[in-house]
Amino acid sequence: MSLSTSLVKNKTTVAAVLSTLGMAFVVGSALAFEHIGGYIPCALCLLQRNPYYIGIPVGILAILAGVLNLPSWITRGLLAVVMILMTVGGGLGVYHSGVEWGFWEGPASCSVGGATPAAGSGDILDQLNSVKGPSCTEATLRVLGLSFAGWNVIGSVILAAIAAWGVFGKRS
Repeated sequence: MSLSTSLVKNKTTVAAVLSTLGMAFVVGSALAFEHIGGYIPCALCLLQRNPYYIGIPVGILAILAGVLNLPSWITRGLLAVVMILMTVGGGLGVYHSGVEWGFWEGPASCSVGGATPAAGSGDILDQLNSVKGPSCTEATLRVLGLSFAGWNVIGSVILAAIAAWGVFGKRS
C-alpha cells in the first residue's frame, strides 16, 4: 500500500471516528437530559434522534472498514451515508426550530399533550393511550438563546462537515 493510500485511509478513518463519537455524544446528551434531567421530549425531538440511531452503527461500520484496511471507497461510502443522515438531522432541527419560533405550523402530532400518569391512579394501559408528550411549539430549555432543536442543527452541521471531509477531502 502506498503512502498516499495510507493517508487517505487514515483520514477517512479519523473522520469516521470523530463523526461516530460526535453522534454518540449528541444523542447521549439528549438521552441524559431526558432520563437524568427529566426533560420530556416532544414528537419532533424524538424524530430528530433517528438519524443518530441509524448513523452510529453506520459510523461503527466505517471505523471497522478503515481499521480492517478494506478498500477506501467502502469507508468513504459509509461516511457519505453518515453525511446524508446528519444533513437530514440538521434539516429536522431547522424545521423544529421554526415550529418553536412560530415561523410555520408543526405536525398535528405535536399538539399540547396531557398530564403524565400519576402512580396508582388507575389502569396504566388506558392512560398510555391518552397521555401525549409536550407540545413541539415551546422549547423546554434555551441555552445561549438556542433550544435543543437549535443545538441539534449546529451539531448535525458539524458532524456532516466532518463526514464530508472524510468523503471529499483531498486524496493526494
